[in-house]
Amino acid sequence: MMHYLKIWLASARYSVVRTLMFRFDFFLWAMVELFWMSVNLLMISVIYQHTDSVAGWSKYEMLLLVGTSLLVQRFLMGFFWSSLFEMGRNIRSGHFDFFLAQPGNILFMASTRKLDPDGLMNSFVAMGVVAYSAHRLGLHPGALDLVLYACMIFCGLIIHYSMLVLTISLAFWLTSAQGIEGSYFTLSEFSRLPREAFKGLASVLFVWLLPVVVVSNAPARVLLHGFQPAWVLALLAATVVWFTTAVFVFNRGARRYASASS
Repeated sequence: MMHYLKIWLASARYSVVRTLMFRFDFFLWAMVELFWMSVNLLMISVIYQHTDSVAGWSKYEMLLLVGTSLLVQRFLMGFFWSSLFEMGRNIRSGHFDFFLAQPGNILFMASTRKLDPDGLMNSFVAMGVVAYSAHRLGLHPGALDLVLYACMIFCGLIIHYSMLVLTISLAFWLTSAQGIEGSYFTLSEFSRLPREAFKGLASVLFVWLLPVVVVSNAPARVLLHGFQPAWVLALLAATVVWFTTAVFVFNRGARRYASASS
């Protein structure tokens, strides 16, 4: 583990140095992401000017849910998105050979090569939204609740990471997985909706088969209602299943990779 930590720290240091060399790009993309987050929050404000409740959730409960969803996505963008997006292009171009020669697990090396400090910076904005919502709701979570919330955010990050790895891994079989990569963002939009909004087939699809709703609802409910074993177990089970599936599919795809030389 110390070996992989040293490799990750070297990659993180490189990413930060490179970002400081192009400061305008850093501030520009940080502002773009901040604008996108603001639009999501503004939409909630507009909706609740016309109603007091959506699927049984009040304005600040919904704001806490959206803040949790944005926090998971900012971590995903900051830690993994650039590396995974490039991995799809590298597989198609043959530049994936570079990672096969690296001193470590191929998936780890390919998915942690770059960090996006702009995405990580906006994670503090998402934390601020969660803290503000909790304050307005009069919530006072204990230390155990906060630790459990952080662990569930981590599980949500792993699920999003696994879903993205699965979509990118299709590039081993398809000439281009570009459209499928974009579909991930369409699915992630559902993570900002409460569980109660999904009925029938939608519930089966987006809660049980594709747990994009559980990823944000489970940690948000920890702050709102305290420890709920059913939600915690559901999130842990989804994390194990999706991560195991993603690693399996990636490794099967890597065996099909023919390299640039062929």
